[in-house]
Amino acid sequence: MCGRFVLIESLRALQNLFGYRYDPTYEPRVLDISHRYNIAPTQPIAIVDAGLDGIRHARLVRWGLIPAWTKDAQTQSLLFNARSETAADKPSFRTAMRHRRCLVPASGFYEWRRMGTAKMPYYIRPRDGSTMAFAGLSETWLGSDGSEIDTGAILTTLANKLMATLHDRMPVILDPKDWDEWLDCGNRRPRDVAHLLRPAADDLLEAIPVSERANSVANDDEALIAPLAEPLTIDAEPVEQKIAPTSDKDEPPAQGSLF
Repeated sequence: MCGRFVLIESLRALQNLFGYRYDPTYEPRVLDISHRYNIAPTQPIAIVDAGLDGIRHARLVRWGLIPAWTKDAQTQSLLFNARSETAADKPSFRTAMRHRRCLVPASGFYEWRRMGTAKMPYYIRPRDGSTMAFAGLSETWLGSDGSEIDTGAILTTLANKLMATLHDRMPVILDPKDWDEWLDCGNRRPRDVAHLLRPAADDLLEAIPVSERANSVANDDEALIAPLAEPLTIDAEPVEQKIAPTSDKDEPPAQGSLF
């Protein structure tokens, strides 16, 4: 699961890393989501996608995908995550899986561990301090009044050994060498990129205990990711793996463990 994440790289660093085309008329708006320490569903997030010409572009979308066939966006469930195992078949995600795959830049993300009656937030980040790219999907919803909403979701997969100490799911983190393959919607169908939707290597990430201020979306500052103790060890007791049965109805992931 991924219900909160962090993006603190500068705009220029993101452009250098993801190689998207500079657009002086649009780029200032992308700046609005850099140096964010507590990004939550319904807020704008940056995505990187590629057109049929293979040229990457960065743009903002609302975090929470609205399927194109939705009649009333106000009543649509908040689909901020999509299970990678079933996204290609679910009505809410299958068109985006075929035609609108994207990258979601992130410096790290949060997950919570229950400690008695309290929930301890952990900041999850690459051990080497690099920027990640989550596997994402985007969709543009068109209202009957002509309004448009660009939306997106983050794909999740089973937890690796480290994340299993906190939750049974984790976001799909794509290796940089796989970015082009994931973005190539013109030549690669969902089945062709299914092998990319796997848990991250067990030694890629570290989980750092941080302030309970991260529990509130109202807080958004650098102090949220300051370590309070040593990182969680990979041999900590894992949470129970809970594999939800498949269903014809798309449901947003429960947020009980996140907020």
